[in-house]
Amino acid sequence: MRYTNRHTLSTPESVELEYHLAGVGNRVFALIVDYSLLLILLLVYWTIWVLFALQLFNYLSQLGGDYSAVPIWLLGIAILGNFVLYSGYFVFFELLWRGQTPGKRMAKIRVVREDGRPLGVSQSVLRSRLRPIDDFIFLGLLFIVFSKQEKRIGDWVAGTLVVQVEPQASKAQLQCSEAAHRLAPDLPSLTTLDALSPDDFAILREYLTRRASLTRPARQDLSMKLAHQTRQRIQLETIPADTSSDDFLEAVYLAYQQVHQGLSWGERIAPPFQNQANSESERIP
Repeated sequence: MRYTNRHTLSTPESVELEYHLAGVGNRVFALIVDYSLLLILLLVYWTIWVLFALQLFNYLSQLGGDYSAVPIWLLGIAILGNFVLYSGYFVFFELLWRGQTPGKRMAKIRVVREDGRPLGVSQSVLRSRLRPIDDFIFLGLLFIVFSKQEKRIGDWVAGTLVVQVEPQASKAQLQCSEAAHRLAPDLPSLTTLDALSPDDFAILREYLTRRASLTRPARQDLSMKLAHQTRQRIQLETIPADTSSDDFLEAVYLAYQQVHQGLSWGERIAPPFQNQANSESERIP
């Protein structure tokens, strides 16, 4: 069984990101936590519903008349509500927390699309609807164990992966070069930062927080590719001389935060430092 299986995701921008698959142990732990919380939620739901039904029966008995069909309707509505809670629990949290439920947060795993993009509504709904089939005689567990990509049936149909959430540098820990801090304030007036989508920014941040773990050739190649695509996306024709690809990506990161996340320059961003690795990055053509 592959508890630390690696998988390379290719984003729509042709940028490759490597993830560790969640593994059987993490997924089982997350499911136990989620089902425990869901069981508590359902017990509370049925307790409230039974109390409501008893009060309703007492009220109707005082009115008189034939209400023999009411229990059947109440039972039908209760079962429908139970189904909504069971399915909606996973959909609600996965959309709210970008692919995570309370159990997945505790296990430090996340659901993403096969191309690395965040989970969408359709993918989350498909995974939730097929969960009963995966749970039946532990069928989903067998698929995870014997699948190279560790997918259950819901993952195959929805086109998703469950990956580990690796520790990332926070905004306060991400250091940017002096060149990036000088260039960033000018980018909003020189470019179309609005053309950079949240997914584009997430990919950019992913690279900046993981670049230290890359080999020098891999870092240079990925930095050049991402910088070229980003420059085209924000419609920037030229950049200052002697600006490396990493400097440029850091500047876009800072500028995007300032414009779209309401940060002032330098707020929650580490002070500039002389990044020696940046000097090794290729210049943007």
